[in-house]
Amino acid sequence: MGNSEVGHLNIGAGRVVYQDLTRISKDIEAGGFFANAALAAAMDRIPSGSALHLLGLLSDGGVHSHLEHIEALLRMARDRGVEKVFLHPLLDGRDVPPQSAHQYIRWLEQACDSIGIGSIATIGGRYYGMDRHKRWQRTELAYRAFVFGQGPRVEKAAQAVDAAYAAGTTDEFVLPTVIDPQGVIKTGDSVIAFNFRPDRMRQITRALVDEDFSWFSRQEGLRVHYLCMTQYDETIKAPVAYPPERLVNTLGQVVSAQGLQQLRIAETEKYAHVTYFFNGGEEKALPGEERVLIPSPKVETYDLQPEMSAESVTAAACSHIASQKFSLVVLNYANPDMVGHTGNFAATVQACQVVDQCVGRVWTATEAAGGAMLLFSDHGNADLMVDAQGNPHTAHTANPVPLVLVWPGVKAIRDGALCDIAPTVLDLLGINQPREMTGKSLIDKE
Repeated sequence: MGNSEVGHLNIGAGRVVYQDLTRISKDIEAGGFFANAALAAAMDRIPSGSALHLLGLLSDGGVHSHLEHIEALLRMARDRGVEKVFLHPLLDGRDVPPQSAHQYIRWLEQACDSIGIGSIATIGGRYYGMDRHKRWQRTELAYRAFVFGQGPRVEKAAQAVDAAYAAGTTDEFVLPTVIDPQGVIKTGDSVIAFNFRPDRMRQITRALVDEDFSWFSRQEGLRVHYLCMTQYDETIKAPVAYPPERLVNTLGQVVSAQGLQQLRIAETEKYAHVTYFFNGGEEKALPGEERVLIPSPKVETYDLQPEMSAESVTAAACSHIASQKFSLVVLNYANPDMVGHTGNFAATVQACQVVDQCVGRVWTATEAAGGAMLLFSDHGNADLMVDAQGNPHTAHTANPVPLVLVWPGVKAIRDGALCDIAPTVLDLLGINQPREMTGKSLIDKE
């Protein structure tokens, strides 16, 4: 299943880049996962009486985490003689149906029973434990459940979900809830954050590992061995089980090497995608690369403001395009994806209408500047809003997405894949494609 992270990575790379999901799953299949030095260290260094904590999204959506990775961690912990394993699952409801938590909780409980290790200590929705908008009050609620054992109390994880459903709440909004107060994170414990996608793990990770932290009060003197499944941020001082694989000659690098100027612009929700992910996982801007970040609106859910910050993004983009300073402009509109995730059909229609109008303005500015425009999506979402049972569909889709190329010299384009976008851009710019890019230009020259 596609997602914004992997999509932008492949767009910028101009080649097929294995998702971390695939990379880790292949390593599990080959057996290398169970010999991973960082994972082994996190388990082997636990003092007697201390515990291993597994923290992340309980989902088979394949966007942030996967069930087979949790199962592999449990098996590895058992085989390495870990005494106690506590789980802190975060409920999804976005990349899977919005009220599907019970099936995942049953799966986890059965996995713990069959493997013979592990129990659920806390449970809560991703809205809290995986916030990425610097709404630190959400992160704090998750932290207080993990570390202090504070929050609603239930005997079974399923009871927290039942209470949420009775109140009209879906999985991602389940309040951080405590099942086993003895399973809180303590000094000397190890914590493995098993999400492979970094953006939504940064805040909770910083809350648990950063020495200089001022967003809310934490447990004084808490010291744990914290392991990130992948690199969540270069500035987070914690070991990584699967460090990033460096990409050479991405689209941004090739344009920069030509001495050309390029612009990356998006609102907060997609800013990391047009910068960090588009650049192959490199945080630092390239020479000649300018970045414009437009703040996303501070609302609880984006169906409350379907237009999001598209107007401000458009105004800034048109202004920069009119300057004729940039040979490449990379722009992302977040609306169809972010509003589509709410499952609100009317709001998603409005979001798409807003983007439609904004794209028209961007093309007007581009045409006036003598430029070409490539318009496409990196994955589906708003294209399917109701599932086969008539319920709201909130997840991504695997449907093909359209590609529109506007340029007088191009009469036809071919079907292709996201890895073909960068070669197409280089073709338009008259720049030779580097050998590392295995994608093909989509411009039909016959």
